[in-house]
Amino acid sequence: MNDFIRLVRVEFSRIFSNNVLLAIFIGAPIFYGIIFGYVYQQGKVVDLPIVIVDQDRSPTSDKIIDAFSDNEVLYVSDIRYSPGNILADMPVKEYAAVITVPSNFEADIFQKRHPEIRVDLNMANIVNANTASKGIQSVLMTLNAGIEIEGLKKSGIPAVKAAATYESFKINFNKLYNSSGNYVTFMLPGMLAAIMQQIIFLAMALVFARDFEDNYFGSLVQESKLSLYHIAVKATPFFIMIPIMWGIVSSFIPYFKIEADVFNFPMLLLVFLLTLASMCIGMLFSLAIPSQLKATELLMVISTPAFVLSGFTWPTSAFPSAIANVAQFIPLTQFLSGFRKIAFYGGNVASIMPEINKLLLIIAITFIAMVTLLQFKINKHTKKLQVVEEPIEEQQR
Repeated sequence: MNDFIRLVRVEFSRIFSNNVLLAIFIGAPIFYGIIFGYVYQQGKVVDLPIVIVDQDRSPTSDKIIDAFSDNEVLYVSDIRYSPGNILADMPVKEYAAVITVPSNFEADIFQKRHPEIRVDLNMANIVNANTASKGIQSVLMTLNAGIEIEGLKKSGIPAVKAAATYESFKINFNKLYNSSGNYVTFMLPGMLAAIMQQIIFLAMALVFARDFEDNYFGSLVQESKLSLYHIAVKATPFFIMIPIMWGIVSSFIPYFKIEADVFNFPMLLLVFLLTLASMCIGMLFSLAIPSQLKATELLMVISTPAFVLSGFTWPTSAFPSAIANVAQFIPLTQFLSGFRKIAFYGGNVASIMPEINKLLLIIAITFIAMVTLLQFKINKHTKKLQVVEEPIEEQQR
């Protein structure tokens, strides 16, 4: 036991002597958590610039302009009376939309000719385009209803009956789970989990690869010939440090006032399994690729697209089947699926059993592969030492 504690202390000293590892492991979650939290802190997109081309110049078109000016999502950046060359201004101004009110618009309404308002959406940014589209539709549908009701009232129909005639049924949207549509609630937890998986990958990728590079592995083999013993030595410092980092990361949830139930046993279990799976994958790569640079580069290939492949922002059902199947073996995919069930739907352990089973499968496969590969390397190193020592002993005789 004393030897084990001594080796763990050595591991701590080797970890803290690696400035790059410390910067990644400690600095990245804190730095990125703060940056991403403040990026999405506003919660929703507002003041998207739009241009209104008013070719009618009528009281009705003035009402349309006023209605758009009162919408918090949209900002009337410019009012023009002829289209001009708006496309030339797009790269500089980045208008979310151009709304064109045609000539004779008011007259055509009065004469029941059903004129058309043209909306040109800037689809270069899908989030801005979708938000602008919803805002524009809301304004125009309200105006359309108001104009129709006013027309009915002018024909002699009472106001109450006119409203009832136009509105044959009502629509009531009840928004559940992040009812405000807050982006920080939607994006930040998933991004924090992706960051934690990445830093665990990168940290664990160095544990054995560094030993192979500076020949410390030979000293470890002399301490014990059991692979499980060495895995325990390498993992113990991280079992102490990683919970501290999870504690720091989880503090961003209340700090940014994210409405998600994350401080419970099912979430603790999910976090533990994500951590264990990420550690096993990182250590396996560290053993399989005895180069710190190559091991981290290959793990970056996995971790970089992990957030996109997780299905958190784009459903995996829309993926090609081959990509969707690969994504199932990335721990983050299972974690974020379970996270949504627990944090937003109020699920329990039973509700996340599919994710738990897949994470356990990932852990089992990578752990068995890691133990087998490490034992092979230990045996190979031991035989190599015996081959070297035998001629020396013969010479001494």
